[in-house]
Amino acid sequence: MTVLPGYRIEGHAIVSADGCIAGADGNTPASLNNEADWLRFQAALDMAAVVVVGRYSHEVNPNTMRRNRLVISSSAHGVERRADAWWWNPSQASLSAALHSAAPRGGIVAVPGGREVFDLFLASGYDAFHLARVAGVTLPGGVPLFTALGNGQTPETLLAAAGLESGPAETLDAAAGVTLVTWRRAAA
Repeated sequence: MTVLPGYRIEGHAIVSADGCIAGADGNTPASLNNEADWLRFQAALDMAAVVVVGRYSHEVNPNTMRRNRLVISSSAHGVERRADAWWWNPSQASLSAALHSAAPRGGIVAVPGGREVFDLFLASGYDAFHLARVAGVTLPGGVPLFTALGNGQTPETLLAAAGLESGPAETLDAAAGVTLVTWRRAAA
């Protein structure tokens, strides 16, 4: 079952052992950078019809590969085309309207974040979420993958609560302790 017919919503994140995507300063630390994960992630973005990011992620990660990008921002007026990307304000236009504008033929919608973007799609529904984790790295005071983390919640419990089921763990880089688990929407 897809969340939105014609589209496949796929989240992508690499997190620390404590479920953070960034340090306390809001930036991704070098300890979360891994070549094996990066190559897998870039290949997934190459397959996407559109890549959805937040405004901050758009600003700090220029679109050097010129992928079709949809930027979530409260400064957008509904869904609009700007010189650098499609821009979308979720309070003024639906997800369906945004995707039909940015990727009218459907396809894979890659969601690499940040946190507010991950939260938005957790609420609306992922078809799959590719969760890489770096064992042994913790980021005290860091930015969690989802706002609701803590109080016994982990990325895994939130994904399961959203109707996704975990696949087998895959080792991406044994020396660095990087694993990947793909969570998929449970069959109806």
